[in-house]
Amino acid sequence: MSDRARIEAFLEMMSAERGSSANTLDAYGRDLLDASEFCGGGLCDAEGSEISGWLRDLSKRGMAPSSQARKLSAVRRFFRFLFEEGDRKDDPTARIDGPKPGRDVPDVLSREEMAQLLESCGDELRLKCLVELLYGAGLRATELVSLKLGQLPRRKGARWITTDVIVRGKGGKERLCPLGRPALRGLSDWLKVREDHLPEGSLIRNRAEPFVFPSRGKSGHLTRRRLGQLLEALALKAGIRPDRVHPHALRHAYATHLLMGGADLRSVQTLLGHADIATTQIYTHVLTDELAELLETAHPLAKKI
Repeated sequence: MSDRARIEAFLEMMSAERGSSANTLDAYGRDLLDASEFCGGGLCDAEGSEISGWLRDLSKRGMAPSSQARKLSAVRRFFRFLFEEGDRKDDPTARIDGPKPGRDVPDVLSREEMAQLLESCGDELRLKCLVELLYGAGLRATELVSLKLGQLPRRKGARWITTDVIVRGKGGKERLCPLGRPALRGLSDWLKVREDHLPEGSLIRNRAEPFVFPSRGKSGHLTRRRLGQLLEALALKAGIRPDRVHPHALRHAYATHLLMGGADLRSVQTLLGHADIATTQIYTHVLTDELAELLETAHPLAKKI
């Protein structure tokens, strides 16, 4: 039983039956091939002790507990697939305890830093629109770059008559993301000049036409990599460390600033498209840290200690 052949079969099943995204499938593939390499190409026949050894090896490589847990999850799914297909009669991961993730609190951009980023966009309308949608709607990078014109709020002439973007998130699930006035304004400004940025050549143009952010590339739309490069350059212009400014950082800022403004956790969970509220709760730790700092500096008793 070849590891590579069974991994490919597993990925095909995840795509066809579970609707897993291309990014998820790529991650699963990398994780399983890494485990297979550690087991000398014998992952399909591995025992629990070998999987535990692989986890220890990941830890020695300096991998964060949260990343180890994600990789173990991929391997668990793979062995469940082998069991259901009749390739194995047991699951070697059943008795393995996953790594205990530490409290991975995001380094959240402040409101002032977000204002700096937006101001630094200057007259670059596409860039400003991208930032407004990441920060104003909490979109994931893939959701943003692949956004189509048909997913935008409806307009009558130059006036928006609805304010919700239809987002297709992980697993093909749809959600509505309301846009505030700054994001709608940024979108309107970009759409006025978008036609000028469509690639030339009928074939390429037809491929790019449906997308809000068209491109000459094979996909027809702006790539995640290019989005990251644009944000990195913007961070430098705004005087912010580039490693702190990436698509997910703006999504973090969106969620945290909503909670700071009084939004409830369930609403933020819905807006972000999180399946599990535990994922959303990470942002409450940021608030707790801020409140603790406030207590240290502002409470009258703190000044007497």
